[in-house]
Amino acid sequence: MQHVGEWWTLLILHDAFDGYTRFDQFQQSLGISTSMLTARLKALVADGLLERRPYRSHPVRHEYVLTERGHSLRPVIVALAAWGNRHLAPQDRSMVLVDAETGREAEPVVVDARTGKSLDDSDAYVFTAGPAAGEAMRARYTELERQRRSQTAV
Repeated sequence: MQHVGEWWTLLILHDAFDGYTRFDQFQQSLGISTSMLTARLKALVADGLLERRPYRSHPVRHEYVLTERGHSLRPVIVALAAWGNRHLAPQDRSMVLVDAETGREAEPVVVDARTGKSLDDSDAYVFTAGPAAGEAMRARYTELERQRRSQTAV
């Protein structure tokens, strides 16, 4: 979350998915200050989500293009936008996701790629400690698993 959890970062990535690549495009679209945009773009490049490429030599100007890693965040941004539309502004949505061919509104869902089952079911899918988890995280998930088992045994 440290890489993409900042509000301006999400908005910049959203604009990048819409095809914006240039500093002035981001600034005009978002109304963000020059210093904040500079800092956010620098962080996105450092995190490998955007690539900084020159597009003009005199004076030197750069564009910011999504990397493969950046592109892989699109489903996350789509899901966040859909959640916001559904829960924060159901009547006053400023944008909607539509099928590019038909124009029909899309309803994004997150599914398990192996089974096709929706991940909305918090009983069917749970987090557990991963290979790099520290001692505290392992203890947390061990305790949560113990609690789940005791609840299902009742």
